[in-house]
Amino acid sequence: MFREVRRKNRELPEEYIDSILHKGEYGILGTQCEDGFPYATPMSYVYLNDRIYFHCAQEGLKTDNIRYNDKVSFTVVTDVETLPDQFSTRYQSVVIFGRASFITGNEKDEVLSEIISKYAHEFPEEGKIYIERLKDRTQIIGIEILHRSAKGRLD
Repeated sequence: MFREVRRKNRELPEEYIDSILHKGEYGILGTQCEDGFPYATPMSYVYLNDRIYFHCAQEGLKTDNIRYNDKVSFTVVTDVETLPDQFSTRYQSVVIFGRASFITGNEKDEVLSEIISKYAHEFPEEGKIYIERLKDRTQIIGIEILHRSAKGRLD
């Protein structure tokens, strides 16, 4: 169903994946529009309980696309360094294929807290107030990971 990494010399072992997903600051979400066009969006995210989560507005193209087709991809790239003298780049990346769903209830609260912890950890009390004020207008989407692979150049 899913292809193997073509460049075996760049494939990273499974144990790198969790580290890359925790370290990454943003990822690119890939969805499909009803007209068949792809739609790729940079997203802040958290990796929690072996799932990718992100927040967005209640309505919009991302949510329309997920309602149309819940199959998504998500890519994270970290530790990027251009190596001009080698015509190459040092990097670590993860590509995920999965199914997206809308998250509610206690799981939504847990994810919102994790987002504050990752992106605004210096402001935990203000973050709690922010969550309470805006959580009803915020949509949380979770990605159940069906396949994941990692590539990179570490040398």
